[in-house]
Amino acid sequence: MLLPYYNESLIEAGCDEAGRGCLAGSVYAAAVILPKDYRNDKLNDSKQLTAKMRYALREEIERDAIAWAIGIATPKEIDEMNILKASITAMHRAIDALAVRPEALIIDGNRFHPYHDVPHTTIVKGDGKYLSIAAASILAKTWRDDYMAKLHKEYPFYGWDHNAGYPTKEHRKGIEEHGTTPYHRMTFRMF
Repeated sequence: MLLPYYNESLIEAGCDEAGRGCLAGSVYAAAVILPKDYRNDKLNDSKQLTAKMRYALREEIERDAIAWAIGIATPKEIDEMNILKASITAMHRAIDALAVRPEALIIDGNRFHPYHDVPHTTIVKGDGKYLSIAAASILAKTWRDDYMAKLHKEYPFYGWDHNAGYPTKEHRKGIEEHGTTPYHRMTFRMF
C-alpha cells in the first residue's frame, strides 16, 4: 500500500520522469497533486503495471487529481545540457504548468535542483512508495509512449511503437540500416 503523502500539512506535488535511458525522443516528466484523502489500491510504479493498467489509471489520475501537468525536454536540449539536467528541466516545466502551486515537492530518485523556494525531498524508488509519485510516473510514461508511437509513424524502422526509443536490438539494427533521425540523442552511445 503506497503512502498518501510525505508532508501532511502542505499542498504536495509528486514528480517523476520517463525516457531517461532512451536513445531517441524527448524526456517527459509529470507533476501531480492528489487530494489528501486520496486512495487508489491499483496505483503503483508504472514499471510494475501493464500498458492497459497504466492507461486506465491515467484516466483516473487525470480525473481525480487536484492538479496535474506534463513537462518535456527535447532531444536537442538533452544533447545540450545532459540527460540529468534535461530530466530536471522537464520536471520544473511540469511544476510550472500546474494549475495549483505546490507548497512542497517529492521527487522520484536522488537528484533534483531546487524549484524556486519550494522545499523538495528526493525519494529513491519513490514511485513505489508514494501515491503522487506513482501517479506522476504513470502520466509521464503514458504521455511519452503516445509521443513515441506518433514518431514511429514518421520513422517506422526503429520499433518505437513498442520499445519507446530504448536501446533494444531492433532499435540498434534500425540505426545501423537507416542511420539516425532528428529525434535521436546524438550525445548518447548508439552502440
